[in-house]
Amino acid sequence: MLKTKDLGYWYQTANEPLFKNVNLEFETGQSYAILGHSGTGKTTFLSLIAGLDQPKAGEITLDDRSLKQIGLTAYRRHHVAIVFQAYNLFTYMSPLNNLMTAMAITNASHAGDTDYARQILRNLGIGEDQMTRNVQRLSGGQQQRVAIARTMACDAQLVVADEPTGNLDEDNTRAVIAQFQKIAHDQHKCVIIVTHEPDVAAQCDHQFRLENKQFKALDPA
Repeated sequence: MLKTKDLGYWYQTANEPLFKNVNLEFETGQSYAILGHSGTGKTTFLSLIAGLDQPKAGEITLDDRSLKQIGLTAYRRHHVAIVFQAYNLFTYMSPLNNLMTAMAITNASHAGDTDYARQILRNLGIGEDQMTRNVQRLSGGQQQRVAIARTMACDAQLVVADEPTGNLDEDNTRAVIAQFQKIAHDQHKCVIIVTHEPDVAAQCDHQFRLENKQFKALDPA
């Protein structure tokens, strides 16, 4: 599905890259974790596969079409859903309106279907009374579940998450990762999670560690 071909990125010069010659493949129906210390380039890599930035070398393809060919705006709107550590919800809206707006913006197949949005929120433990209150009145774990619900409501086949459990306690962390696994396995989407937590990575189907400017596949536990 998603492939990187000789991918490289640097800030100043090519002699000091964050990473180089990266060749990875990510398939639908699978979850992936990207591990690495702070400053190694994990979030930068995520921004590239999410279409938020462009590589300095190499290319990224989706179903054998380069992101440049698709167009980054079209790619972000129709092909990828992003879950940020800070949630990035519409803070003046309710959870329900967040989902409805996201489906409308991306022209999702269920756009305008309130019952569909409500069911997704219910499945993630957001009650009827919570669906219609301002998202800022929800806990951090609840807001993160709303952010995940937004990705489920849209049609994007690629879901990328930047440290999605960084602000959560242990119980909420387990619940959130379980939902990402459901997105991958039940909705047959490709889920890529950047994390510094080995316990979180261990729950994914595949793990890569970014170190010494390269991505190393880790053997399953």
